[in-house]
Amino acid sequence: MSLSKKVKVGLDETRILILGSQILLGFQFQGAFRPAFERLPFHDRVVWVAALGLVTLTIALLITPSVQHRMVEQGQDTKCLLGVIGRYAGLSLTPFALALGADLFLAVEPVLGLASGIVAGTLVFGSALLFWYGLQALKARTIGGRERAMTSREPEHEHTSLETKIEQMLTEARVILPGAQALLGFQLVITFSDAFEALPFTAKIVHLVALGFLVLTVIWLMAPASFHRIVYAGEDTPALHILGTRFLLAASVSLALGISADLGVVVAKVVDSDQAGLVAALASLAVLAGLWHVYPLVLRARREGGAGP
Repeated sequence: MSLSKKVKVGLDETRILILGSQILLGFQFQGAFRPAFERLPFHDRVVWVAALGLVTLTIALLITPSVQHRMVEQGQDTKCLLGVIGRYAGLSLTPFALALGADLFLAVEPVLGLASGIVAGTLVFGSALLFWYGLQALKARTIGGRERAMTSREPEHEHTSLETKIEQMLTEARVILPGAQALLGFQLVITFSDAFEALPFTAKIVHLVALGFLVLTVIWLMAPASFHRIVYAGEDTPALHILGTRFLLAASVSLALGISADLGVVVAKVVDSDQAGLVAALASLAVLAGLWHVYPLVLRARREGGAGP
């Protein structure tokens, strides 16, 4: 399999992982505004906040390779990028497994009690680790040596055609878009809840600002396909690749701002502390911006510096 094909498959696999995590993020946001949430004990609220943070981290890790592909590799397929896709996908599964376990605990505890909730959450977490890490590690020991040896002999770089670059750029838009659309839908529904009506005016404004950022994210992610059809009549051109890259990077900025702002609103409501909400929003923004923008810029600067005379 060619390097470009491996990168495309890796991006498609990332789409599988990220859609579920973004739907779960929407559930975490929306669930905090349901009437039954007000009756949860404090320890359940802490677990809820922890699950929200874990799902946010999962999304941050899964989107990072696409941003690095745009910012660092300039759309070129490299063995380094292929390693980044695999590494971040592997890292993302642990917080996602923890979030699944936490959410199952929250679902089971009100029905069957605290002990049963802990057992259910632990079983889900353990099962996820088994099927996502344990069995793969066993297989890799027995039959993975030849495949790893073949990968190690691949060239560091491979010429990436313009057609492949645009196909992968559109795939990276599809990595983010469905979850962003679902998250936008969840956040719009919140505005019609009684719990939202009870929020302070400042929190309502922050939520509306976050909605605006999510709307911009969806618009920017859909723009490359629109330009491809309407402006370029389906033809692949360097201008389309450059424009699409800019739209994807802009969407990563607005998505980071939208998620962080609403995360702050939700945390402030859940733990009844504006200070906690502010800290959560800033911490989330630091993680998202660090992984999606600061770190890729550092890598790009190092690469350009190393390539200089």
